[in-house]
Amino acid sequence: MSLNMRWGAGIVAGLVLTACGGGGGGNGNIADLGLTQTALALGAASQPEPIVASSTVAGRCATPRTGTDPETGTAFRDRTGTLDDEKRWVRGWIDETYLWFDEVPGGLLASAYPTPVDYFNVLKTPLKTASGRDKDRFHFTEDTAEYRNLSVGLSVGYGMELAFLQRSPPRDVRVAYLESGSPAALAGITRGMKVLEIDGVDVANGADTAKLNAGLAPANAGEAHTYKLGLLDGSTRTFALTSANVTMSPVQNVKTFDTAKGRVGYFQFNDHNEPSEAQLIAAIQQLQSDGGVQDLVLDMRYNGGGMLGIASELASMVSSSEATAGKTFERLEFNSKNPFNLTPAQATVPFYIYAQGYSAPVWQRLPQLGLKEITVLAGPDTCSASESVVNGLRGIGVKVNLIGGTTCGKPYAFVPQDNCGTTYFAIQFQGVNAQDFGDYGDGMQPDCFVADDFSHALGDPDEALLAIALTGQCINSGTPKSEAARQKANAKAWEPLLNRSPSRGNRIITNLGGGV
Repeated sequence: MSLNMRWGAGIVAGLVLTACGGGGGGNGNIADLGLTQTALALGAASQPEPIVASSTVAGRCATPRTGTDPETGTAFRDRTGTLDDEKRWVRGWIDETYLWFDEVPGGLLASAYPTPVDYFNVLKTPLKTASGRDKDRFHFTEDTAEYRNLSVGLSVGYGMELAFLQRSPPRDVRVAYLESGSPAALAGITRGMKVLEIDGVDVANGADTAKLNAGLAPANAGEAHTYKLGLLDGSTRTFALTSANVTMSPVQNVKTFDTAKGRVGYFQFNDHNEPSEAQLIAAIQQLQSDGGVQDLVLDMRYNGGGMLGIASELASMVSSSEATAGKTFERLEFNSKNPFNLTPAQATVPFYIYAQGYSAPVWQRLPQLGLKEITVLAGPDTCSASESVVNGLRGIGVKVNLIGGTTCGKPYAFVPQDNCGTTYFAIQFQGVNAQDFGDYGDGMQPDCFVADDFSHALGDPDEALLAIALTGQCINSGTPKSEAARQKANAKAWEPLLNRSPSRGNRIITNLGGGV
């Protein structure tokens, strides 16, 4: 059986900057949707509507697509329908597959919500985690065509990822990293530069957020925008940038360092997407050809997730056959309805020892470093499949040291489902490791709290997180001493820095129950 499952980041693309008093990007709640409290009250106070099987209304679209579906190579299956049909499909699909289907508030009338997406956004559990965060922070949708492009490593932009240290005035936006050969890289932009103006609008306190957001997240290739950036030496420079279709390089900065504890490998890993399979294999082979390493620093501070098969392959490559043979990398737990009719074997992802054919030849034997301990550089953008790498390795006794900030806390899986040109992501699984642990909804705590260092390039041995990893010496006080201080540190740590499409923070599972 083959399923495609993704793990969502829960951050709505666009709306990346807010006016004074605002928060970050939308999170799918009522205020974000612009729905009135009257509409909400109407839905909550009414009798529940009948729920139909999603299969009976699937593909009945208010605006049917025509032509060939690039995913299947066959004609779209859309047929003429209505928005009400699309809403009925959403409600049926949630009832059938959502992990917490029995926690969705009753009486939410579809008629109270103008679109199927609006309706979908309220069909989730209202419960909280132990820390008070929303239990489900990851409910989202995405345009189907855009979602597919991102899964194969394509995006529209300048090829620079921006970190939002402060989203509301006075805003603070820095360059986190760049894609090689991209418009931003070719223009001479580097990590750490501060965004001061976009198209003449002051980033720190400007009121024209529409203009700022248009320049931050261009909708199409070929858009021209002007950026004024502050350089690390205190000077400023203006860059004329034109958006393009950028190919993302998920693996960067592969290198080794000779330290007091021996040779240490390092690479930056940004996305568990299809191209990353071949690039990860090449990175591990490069470390082996450099004479092997006694330790590995895996920089996943900006890795929102991706394919769970890739996560399994990576965990297998850093470990050994002796440690992973016959062991479970991740087991998926679903609701009482078993909506996908999975056997226990089909719901179990092993440690793959062969490439699964995403971008490397299928059945290519994976290289292995044979390590019993690794270090992961992490933070609030370390999500989903990235957390699975940590949890999966810990499940078989590999020691994983975390340096940086608290991870995002996403032990949940999605089966993305297209209907009428929108792909819907609702939590359907929770993942646990070989020791049946998967309770990290409030994130994984670092062994050493260290703020991200934008004054050095990633991979520079003097960069704060990497420097601590190489020396093994935590230079701060570690976990805050008091409970109040810990909660304050976590609240800050939970704020994601990057503003990405939600689908770049998803776990994707293919060939579920198969592969070795």
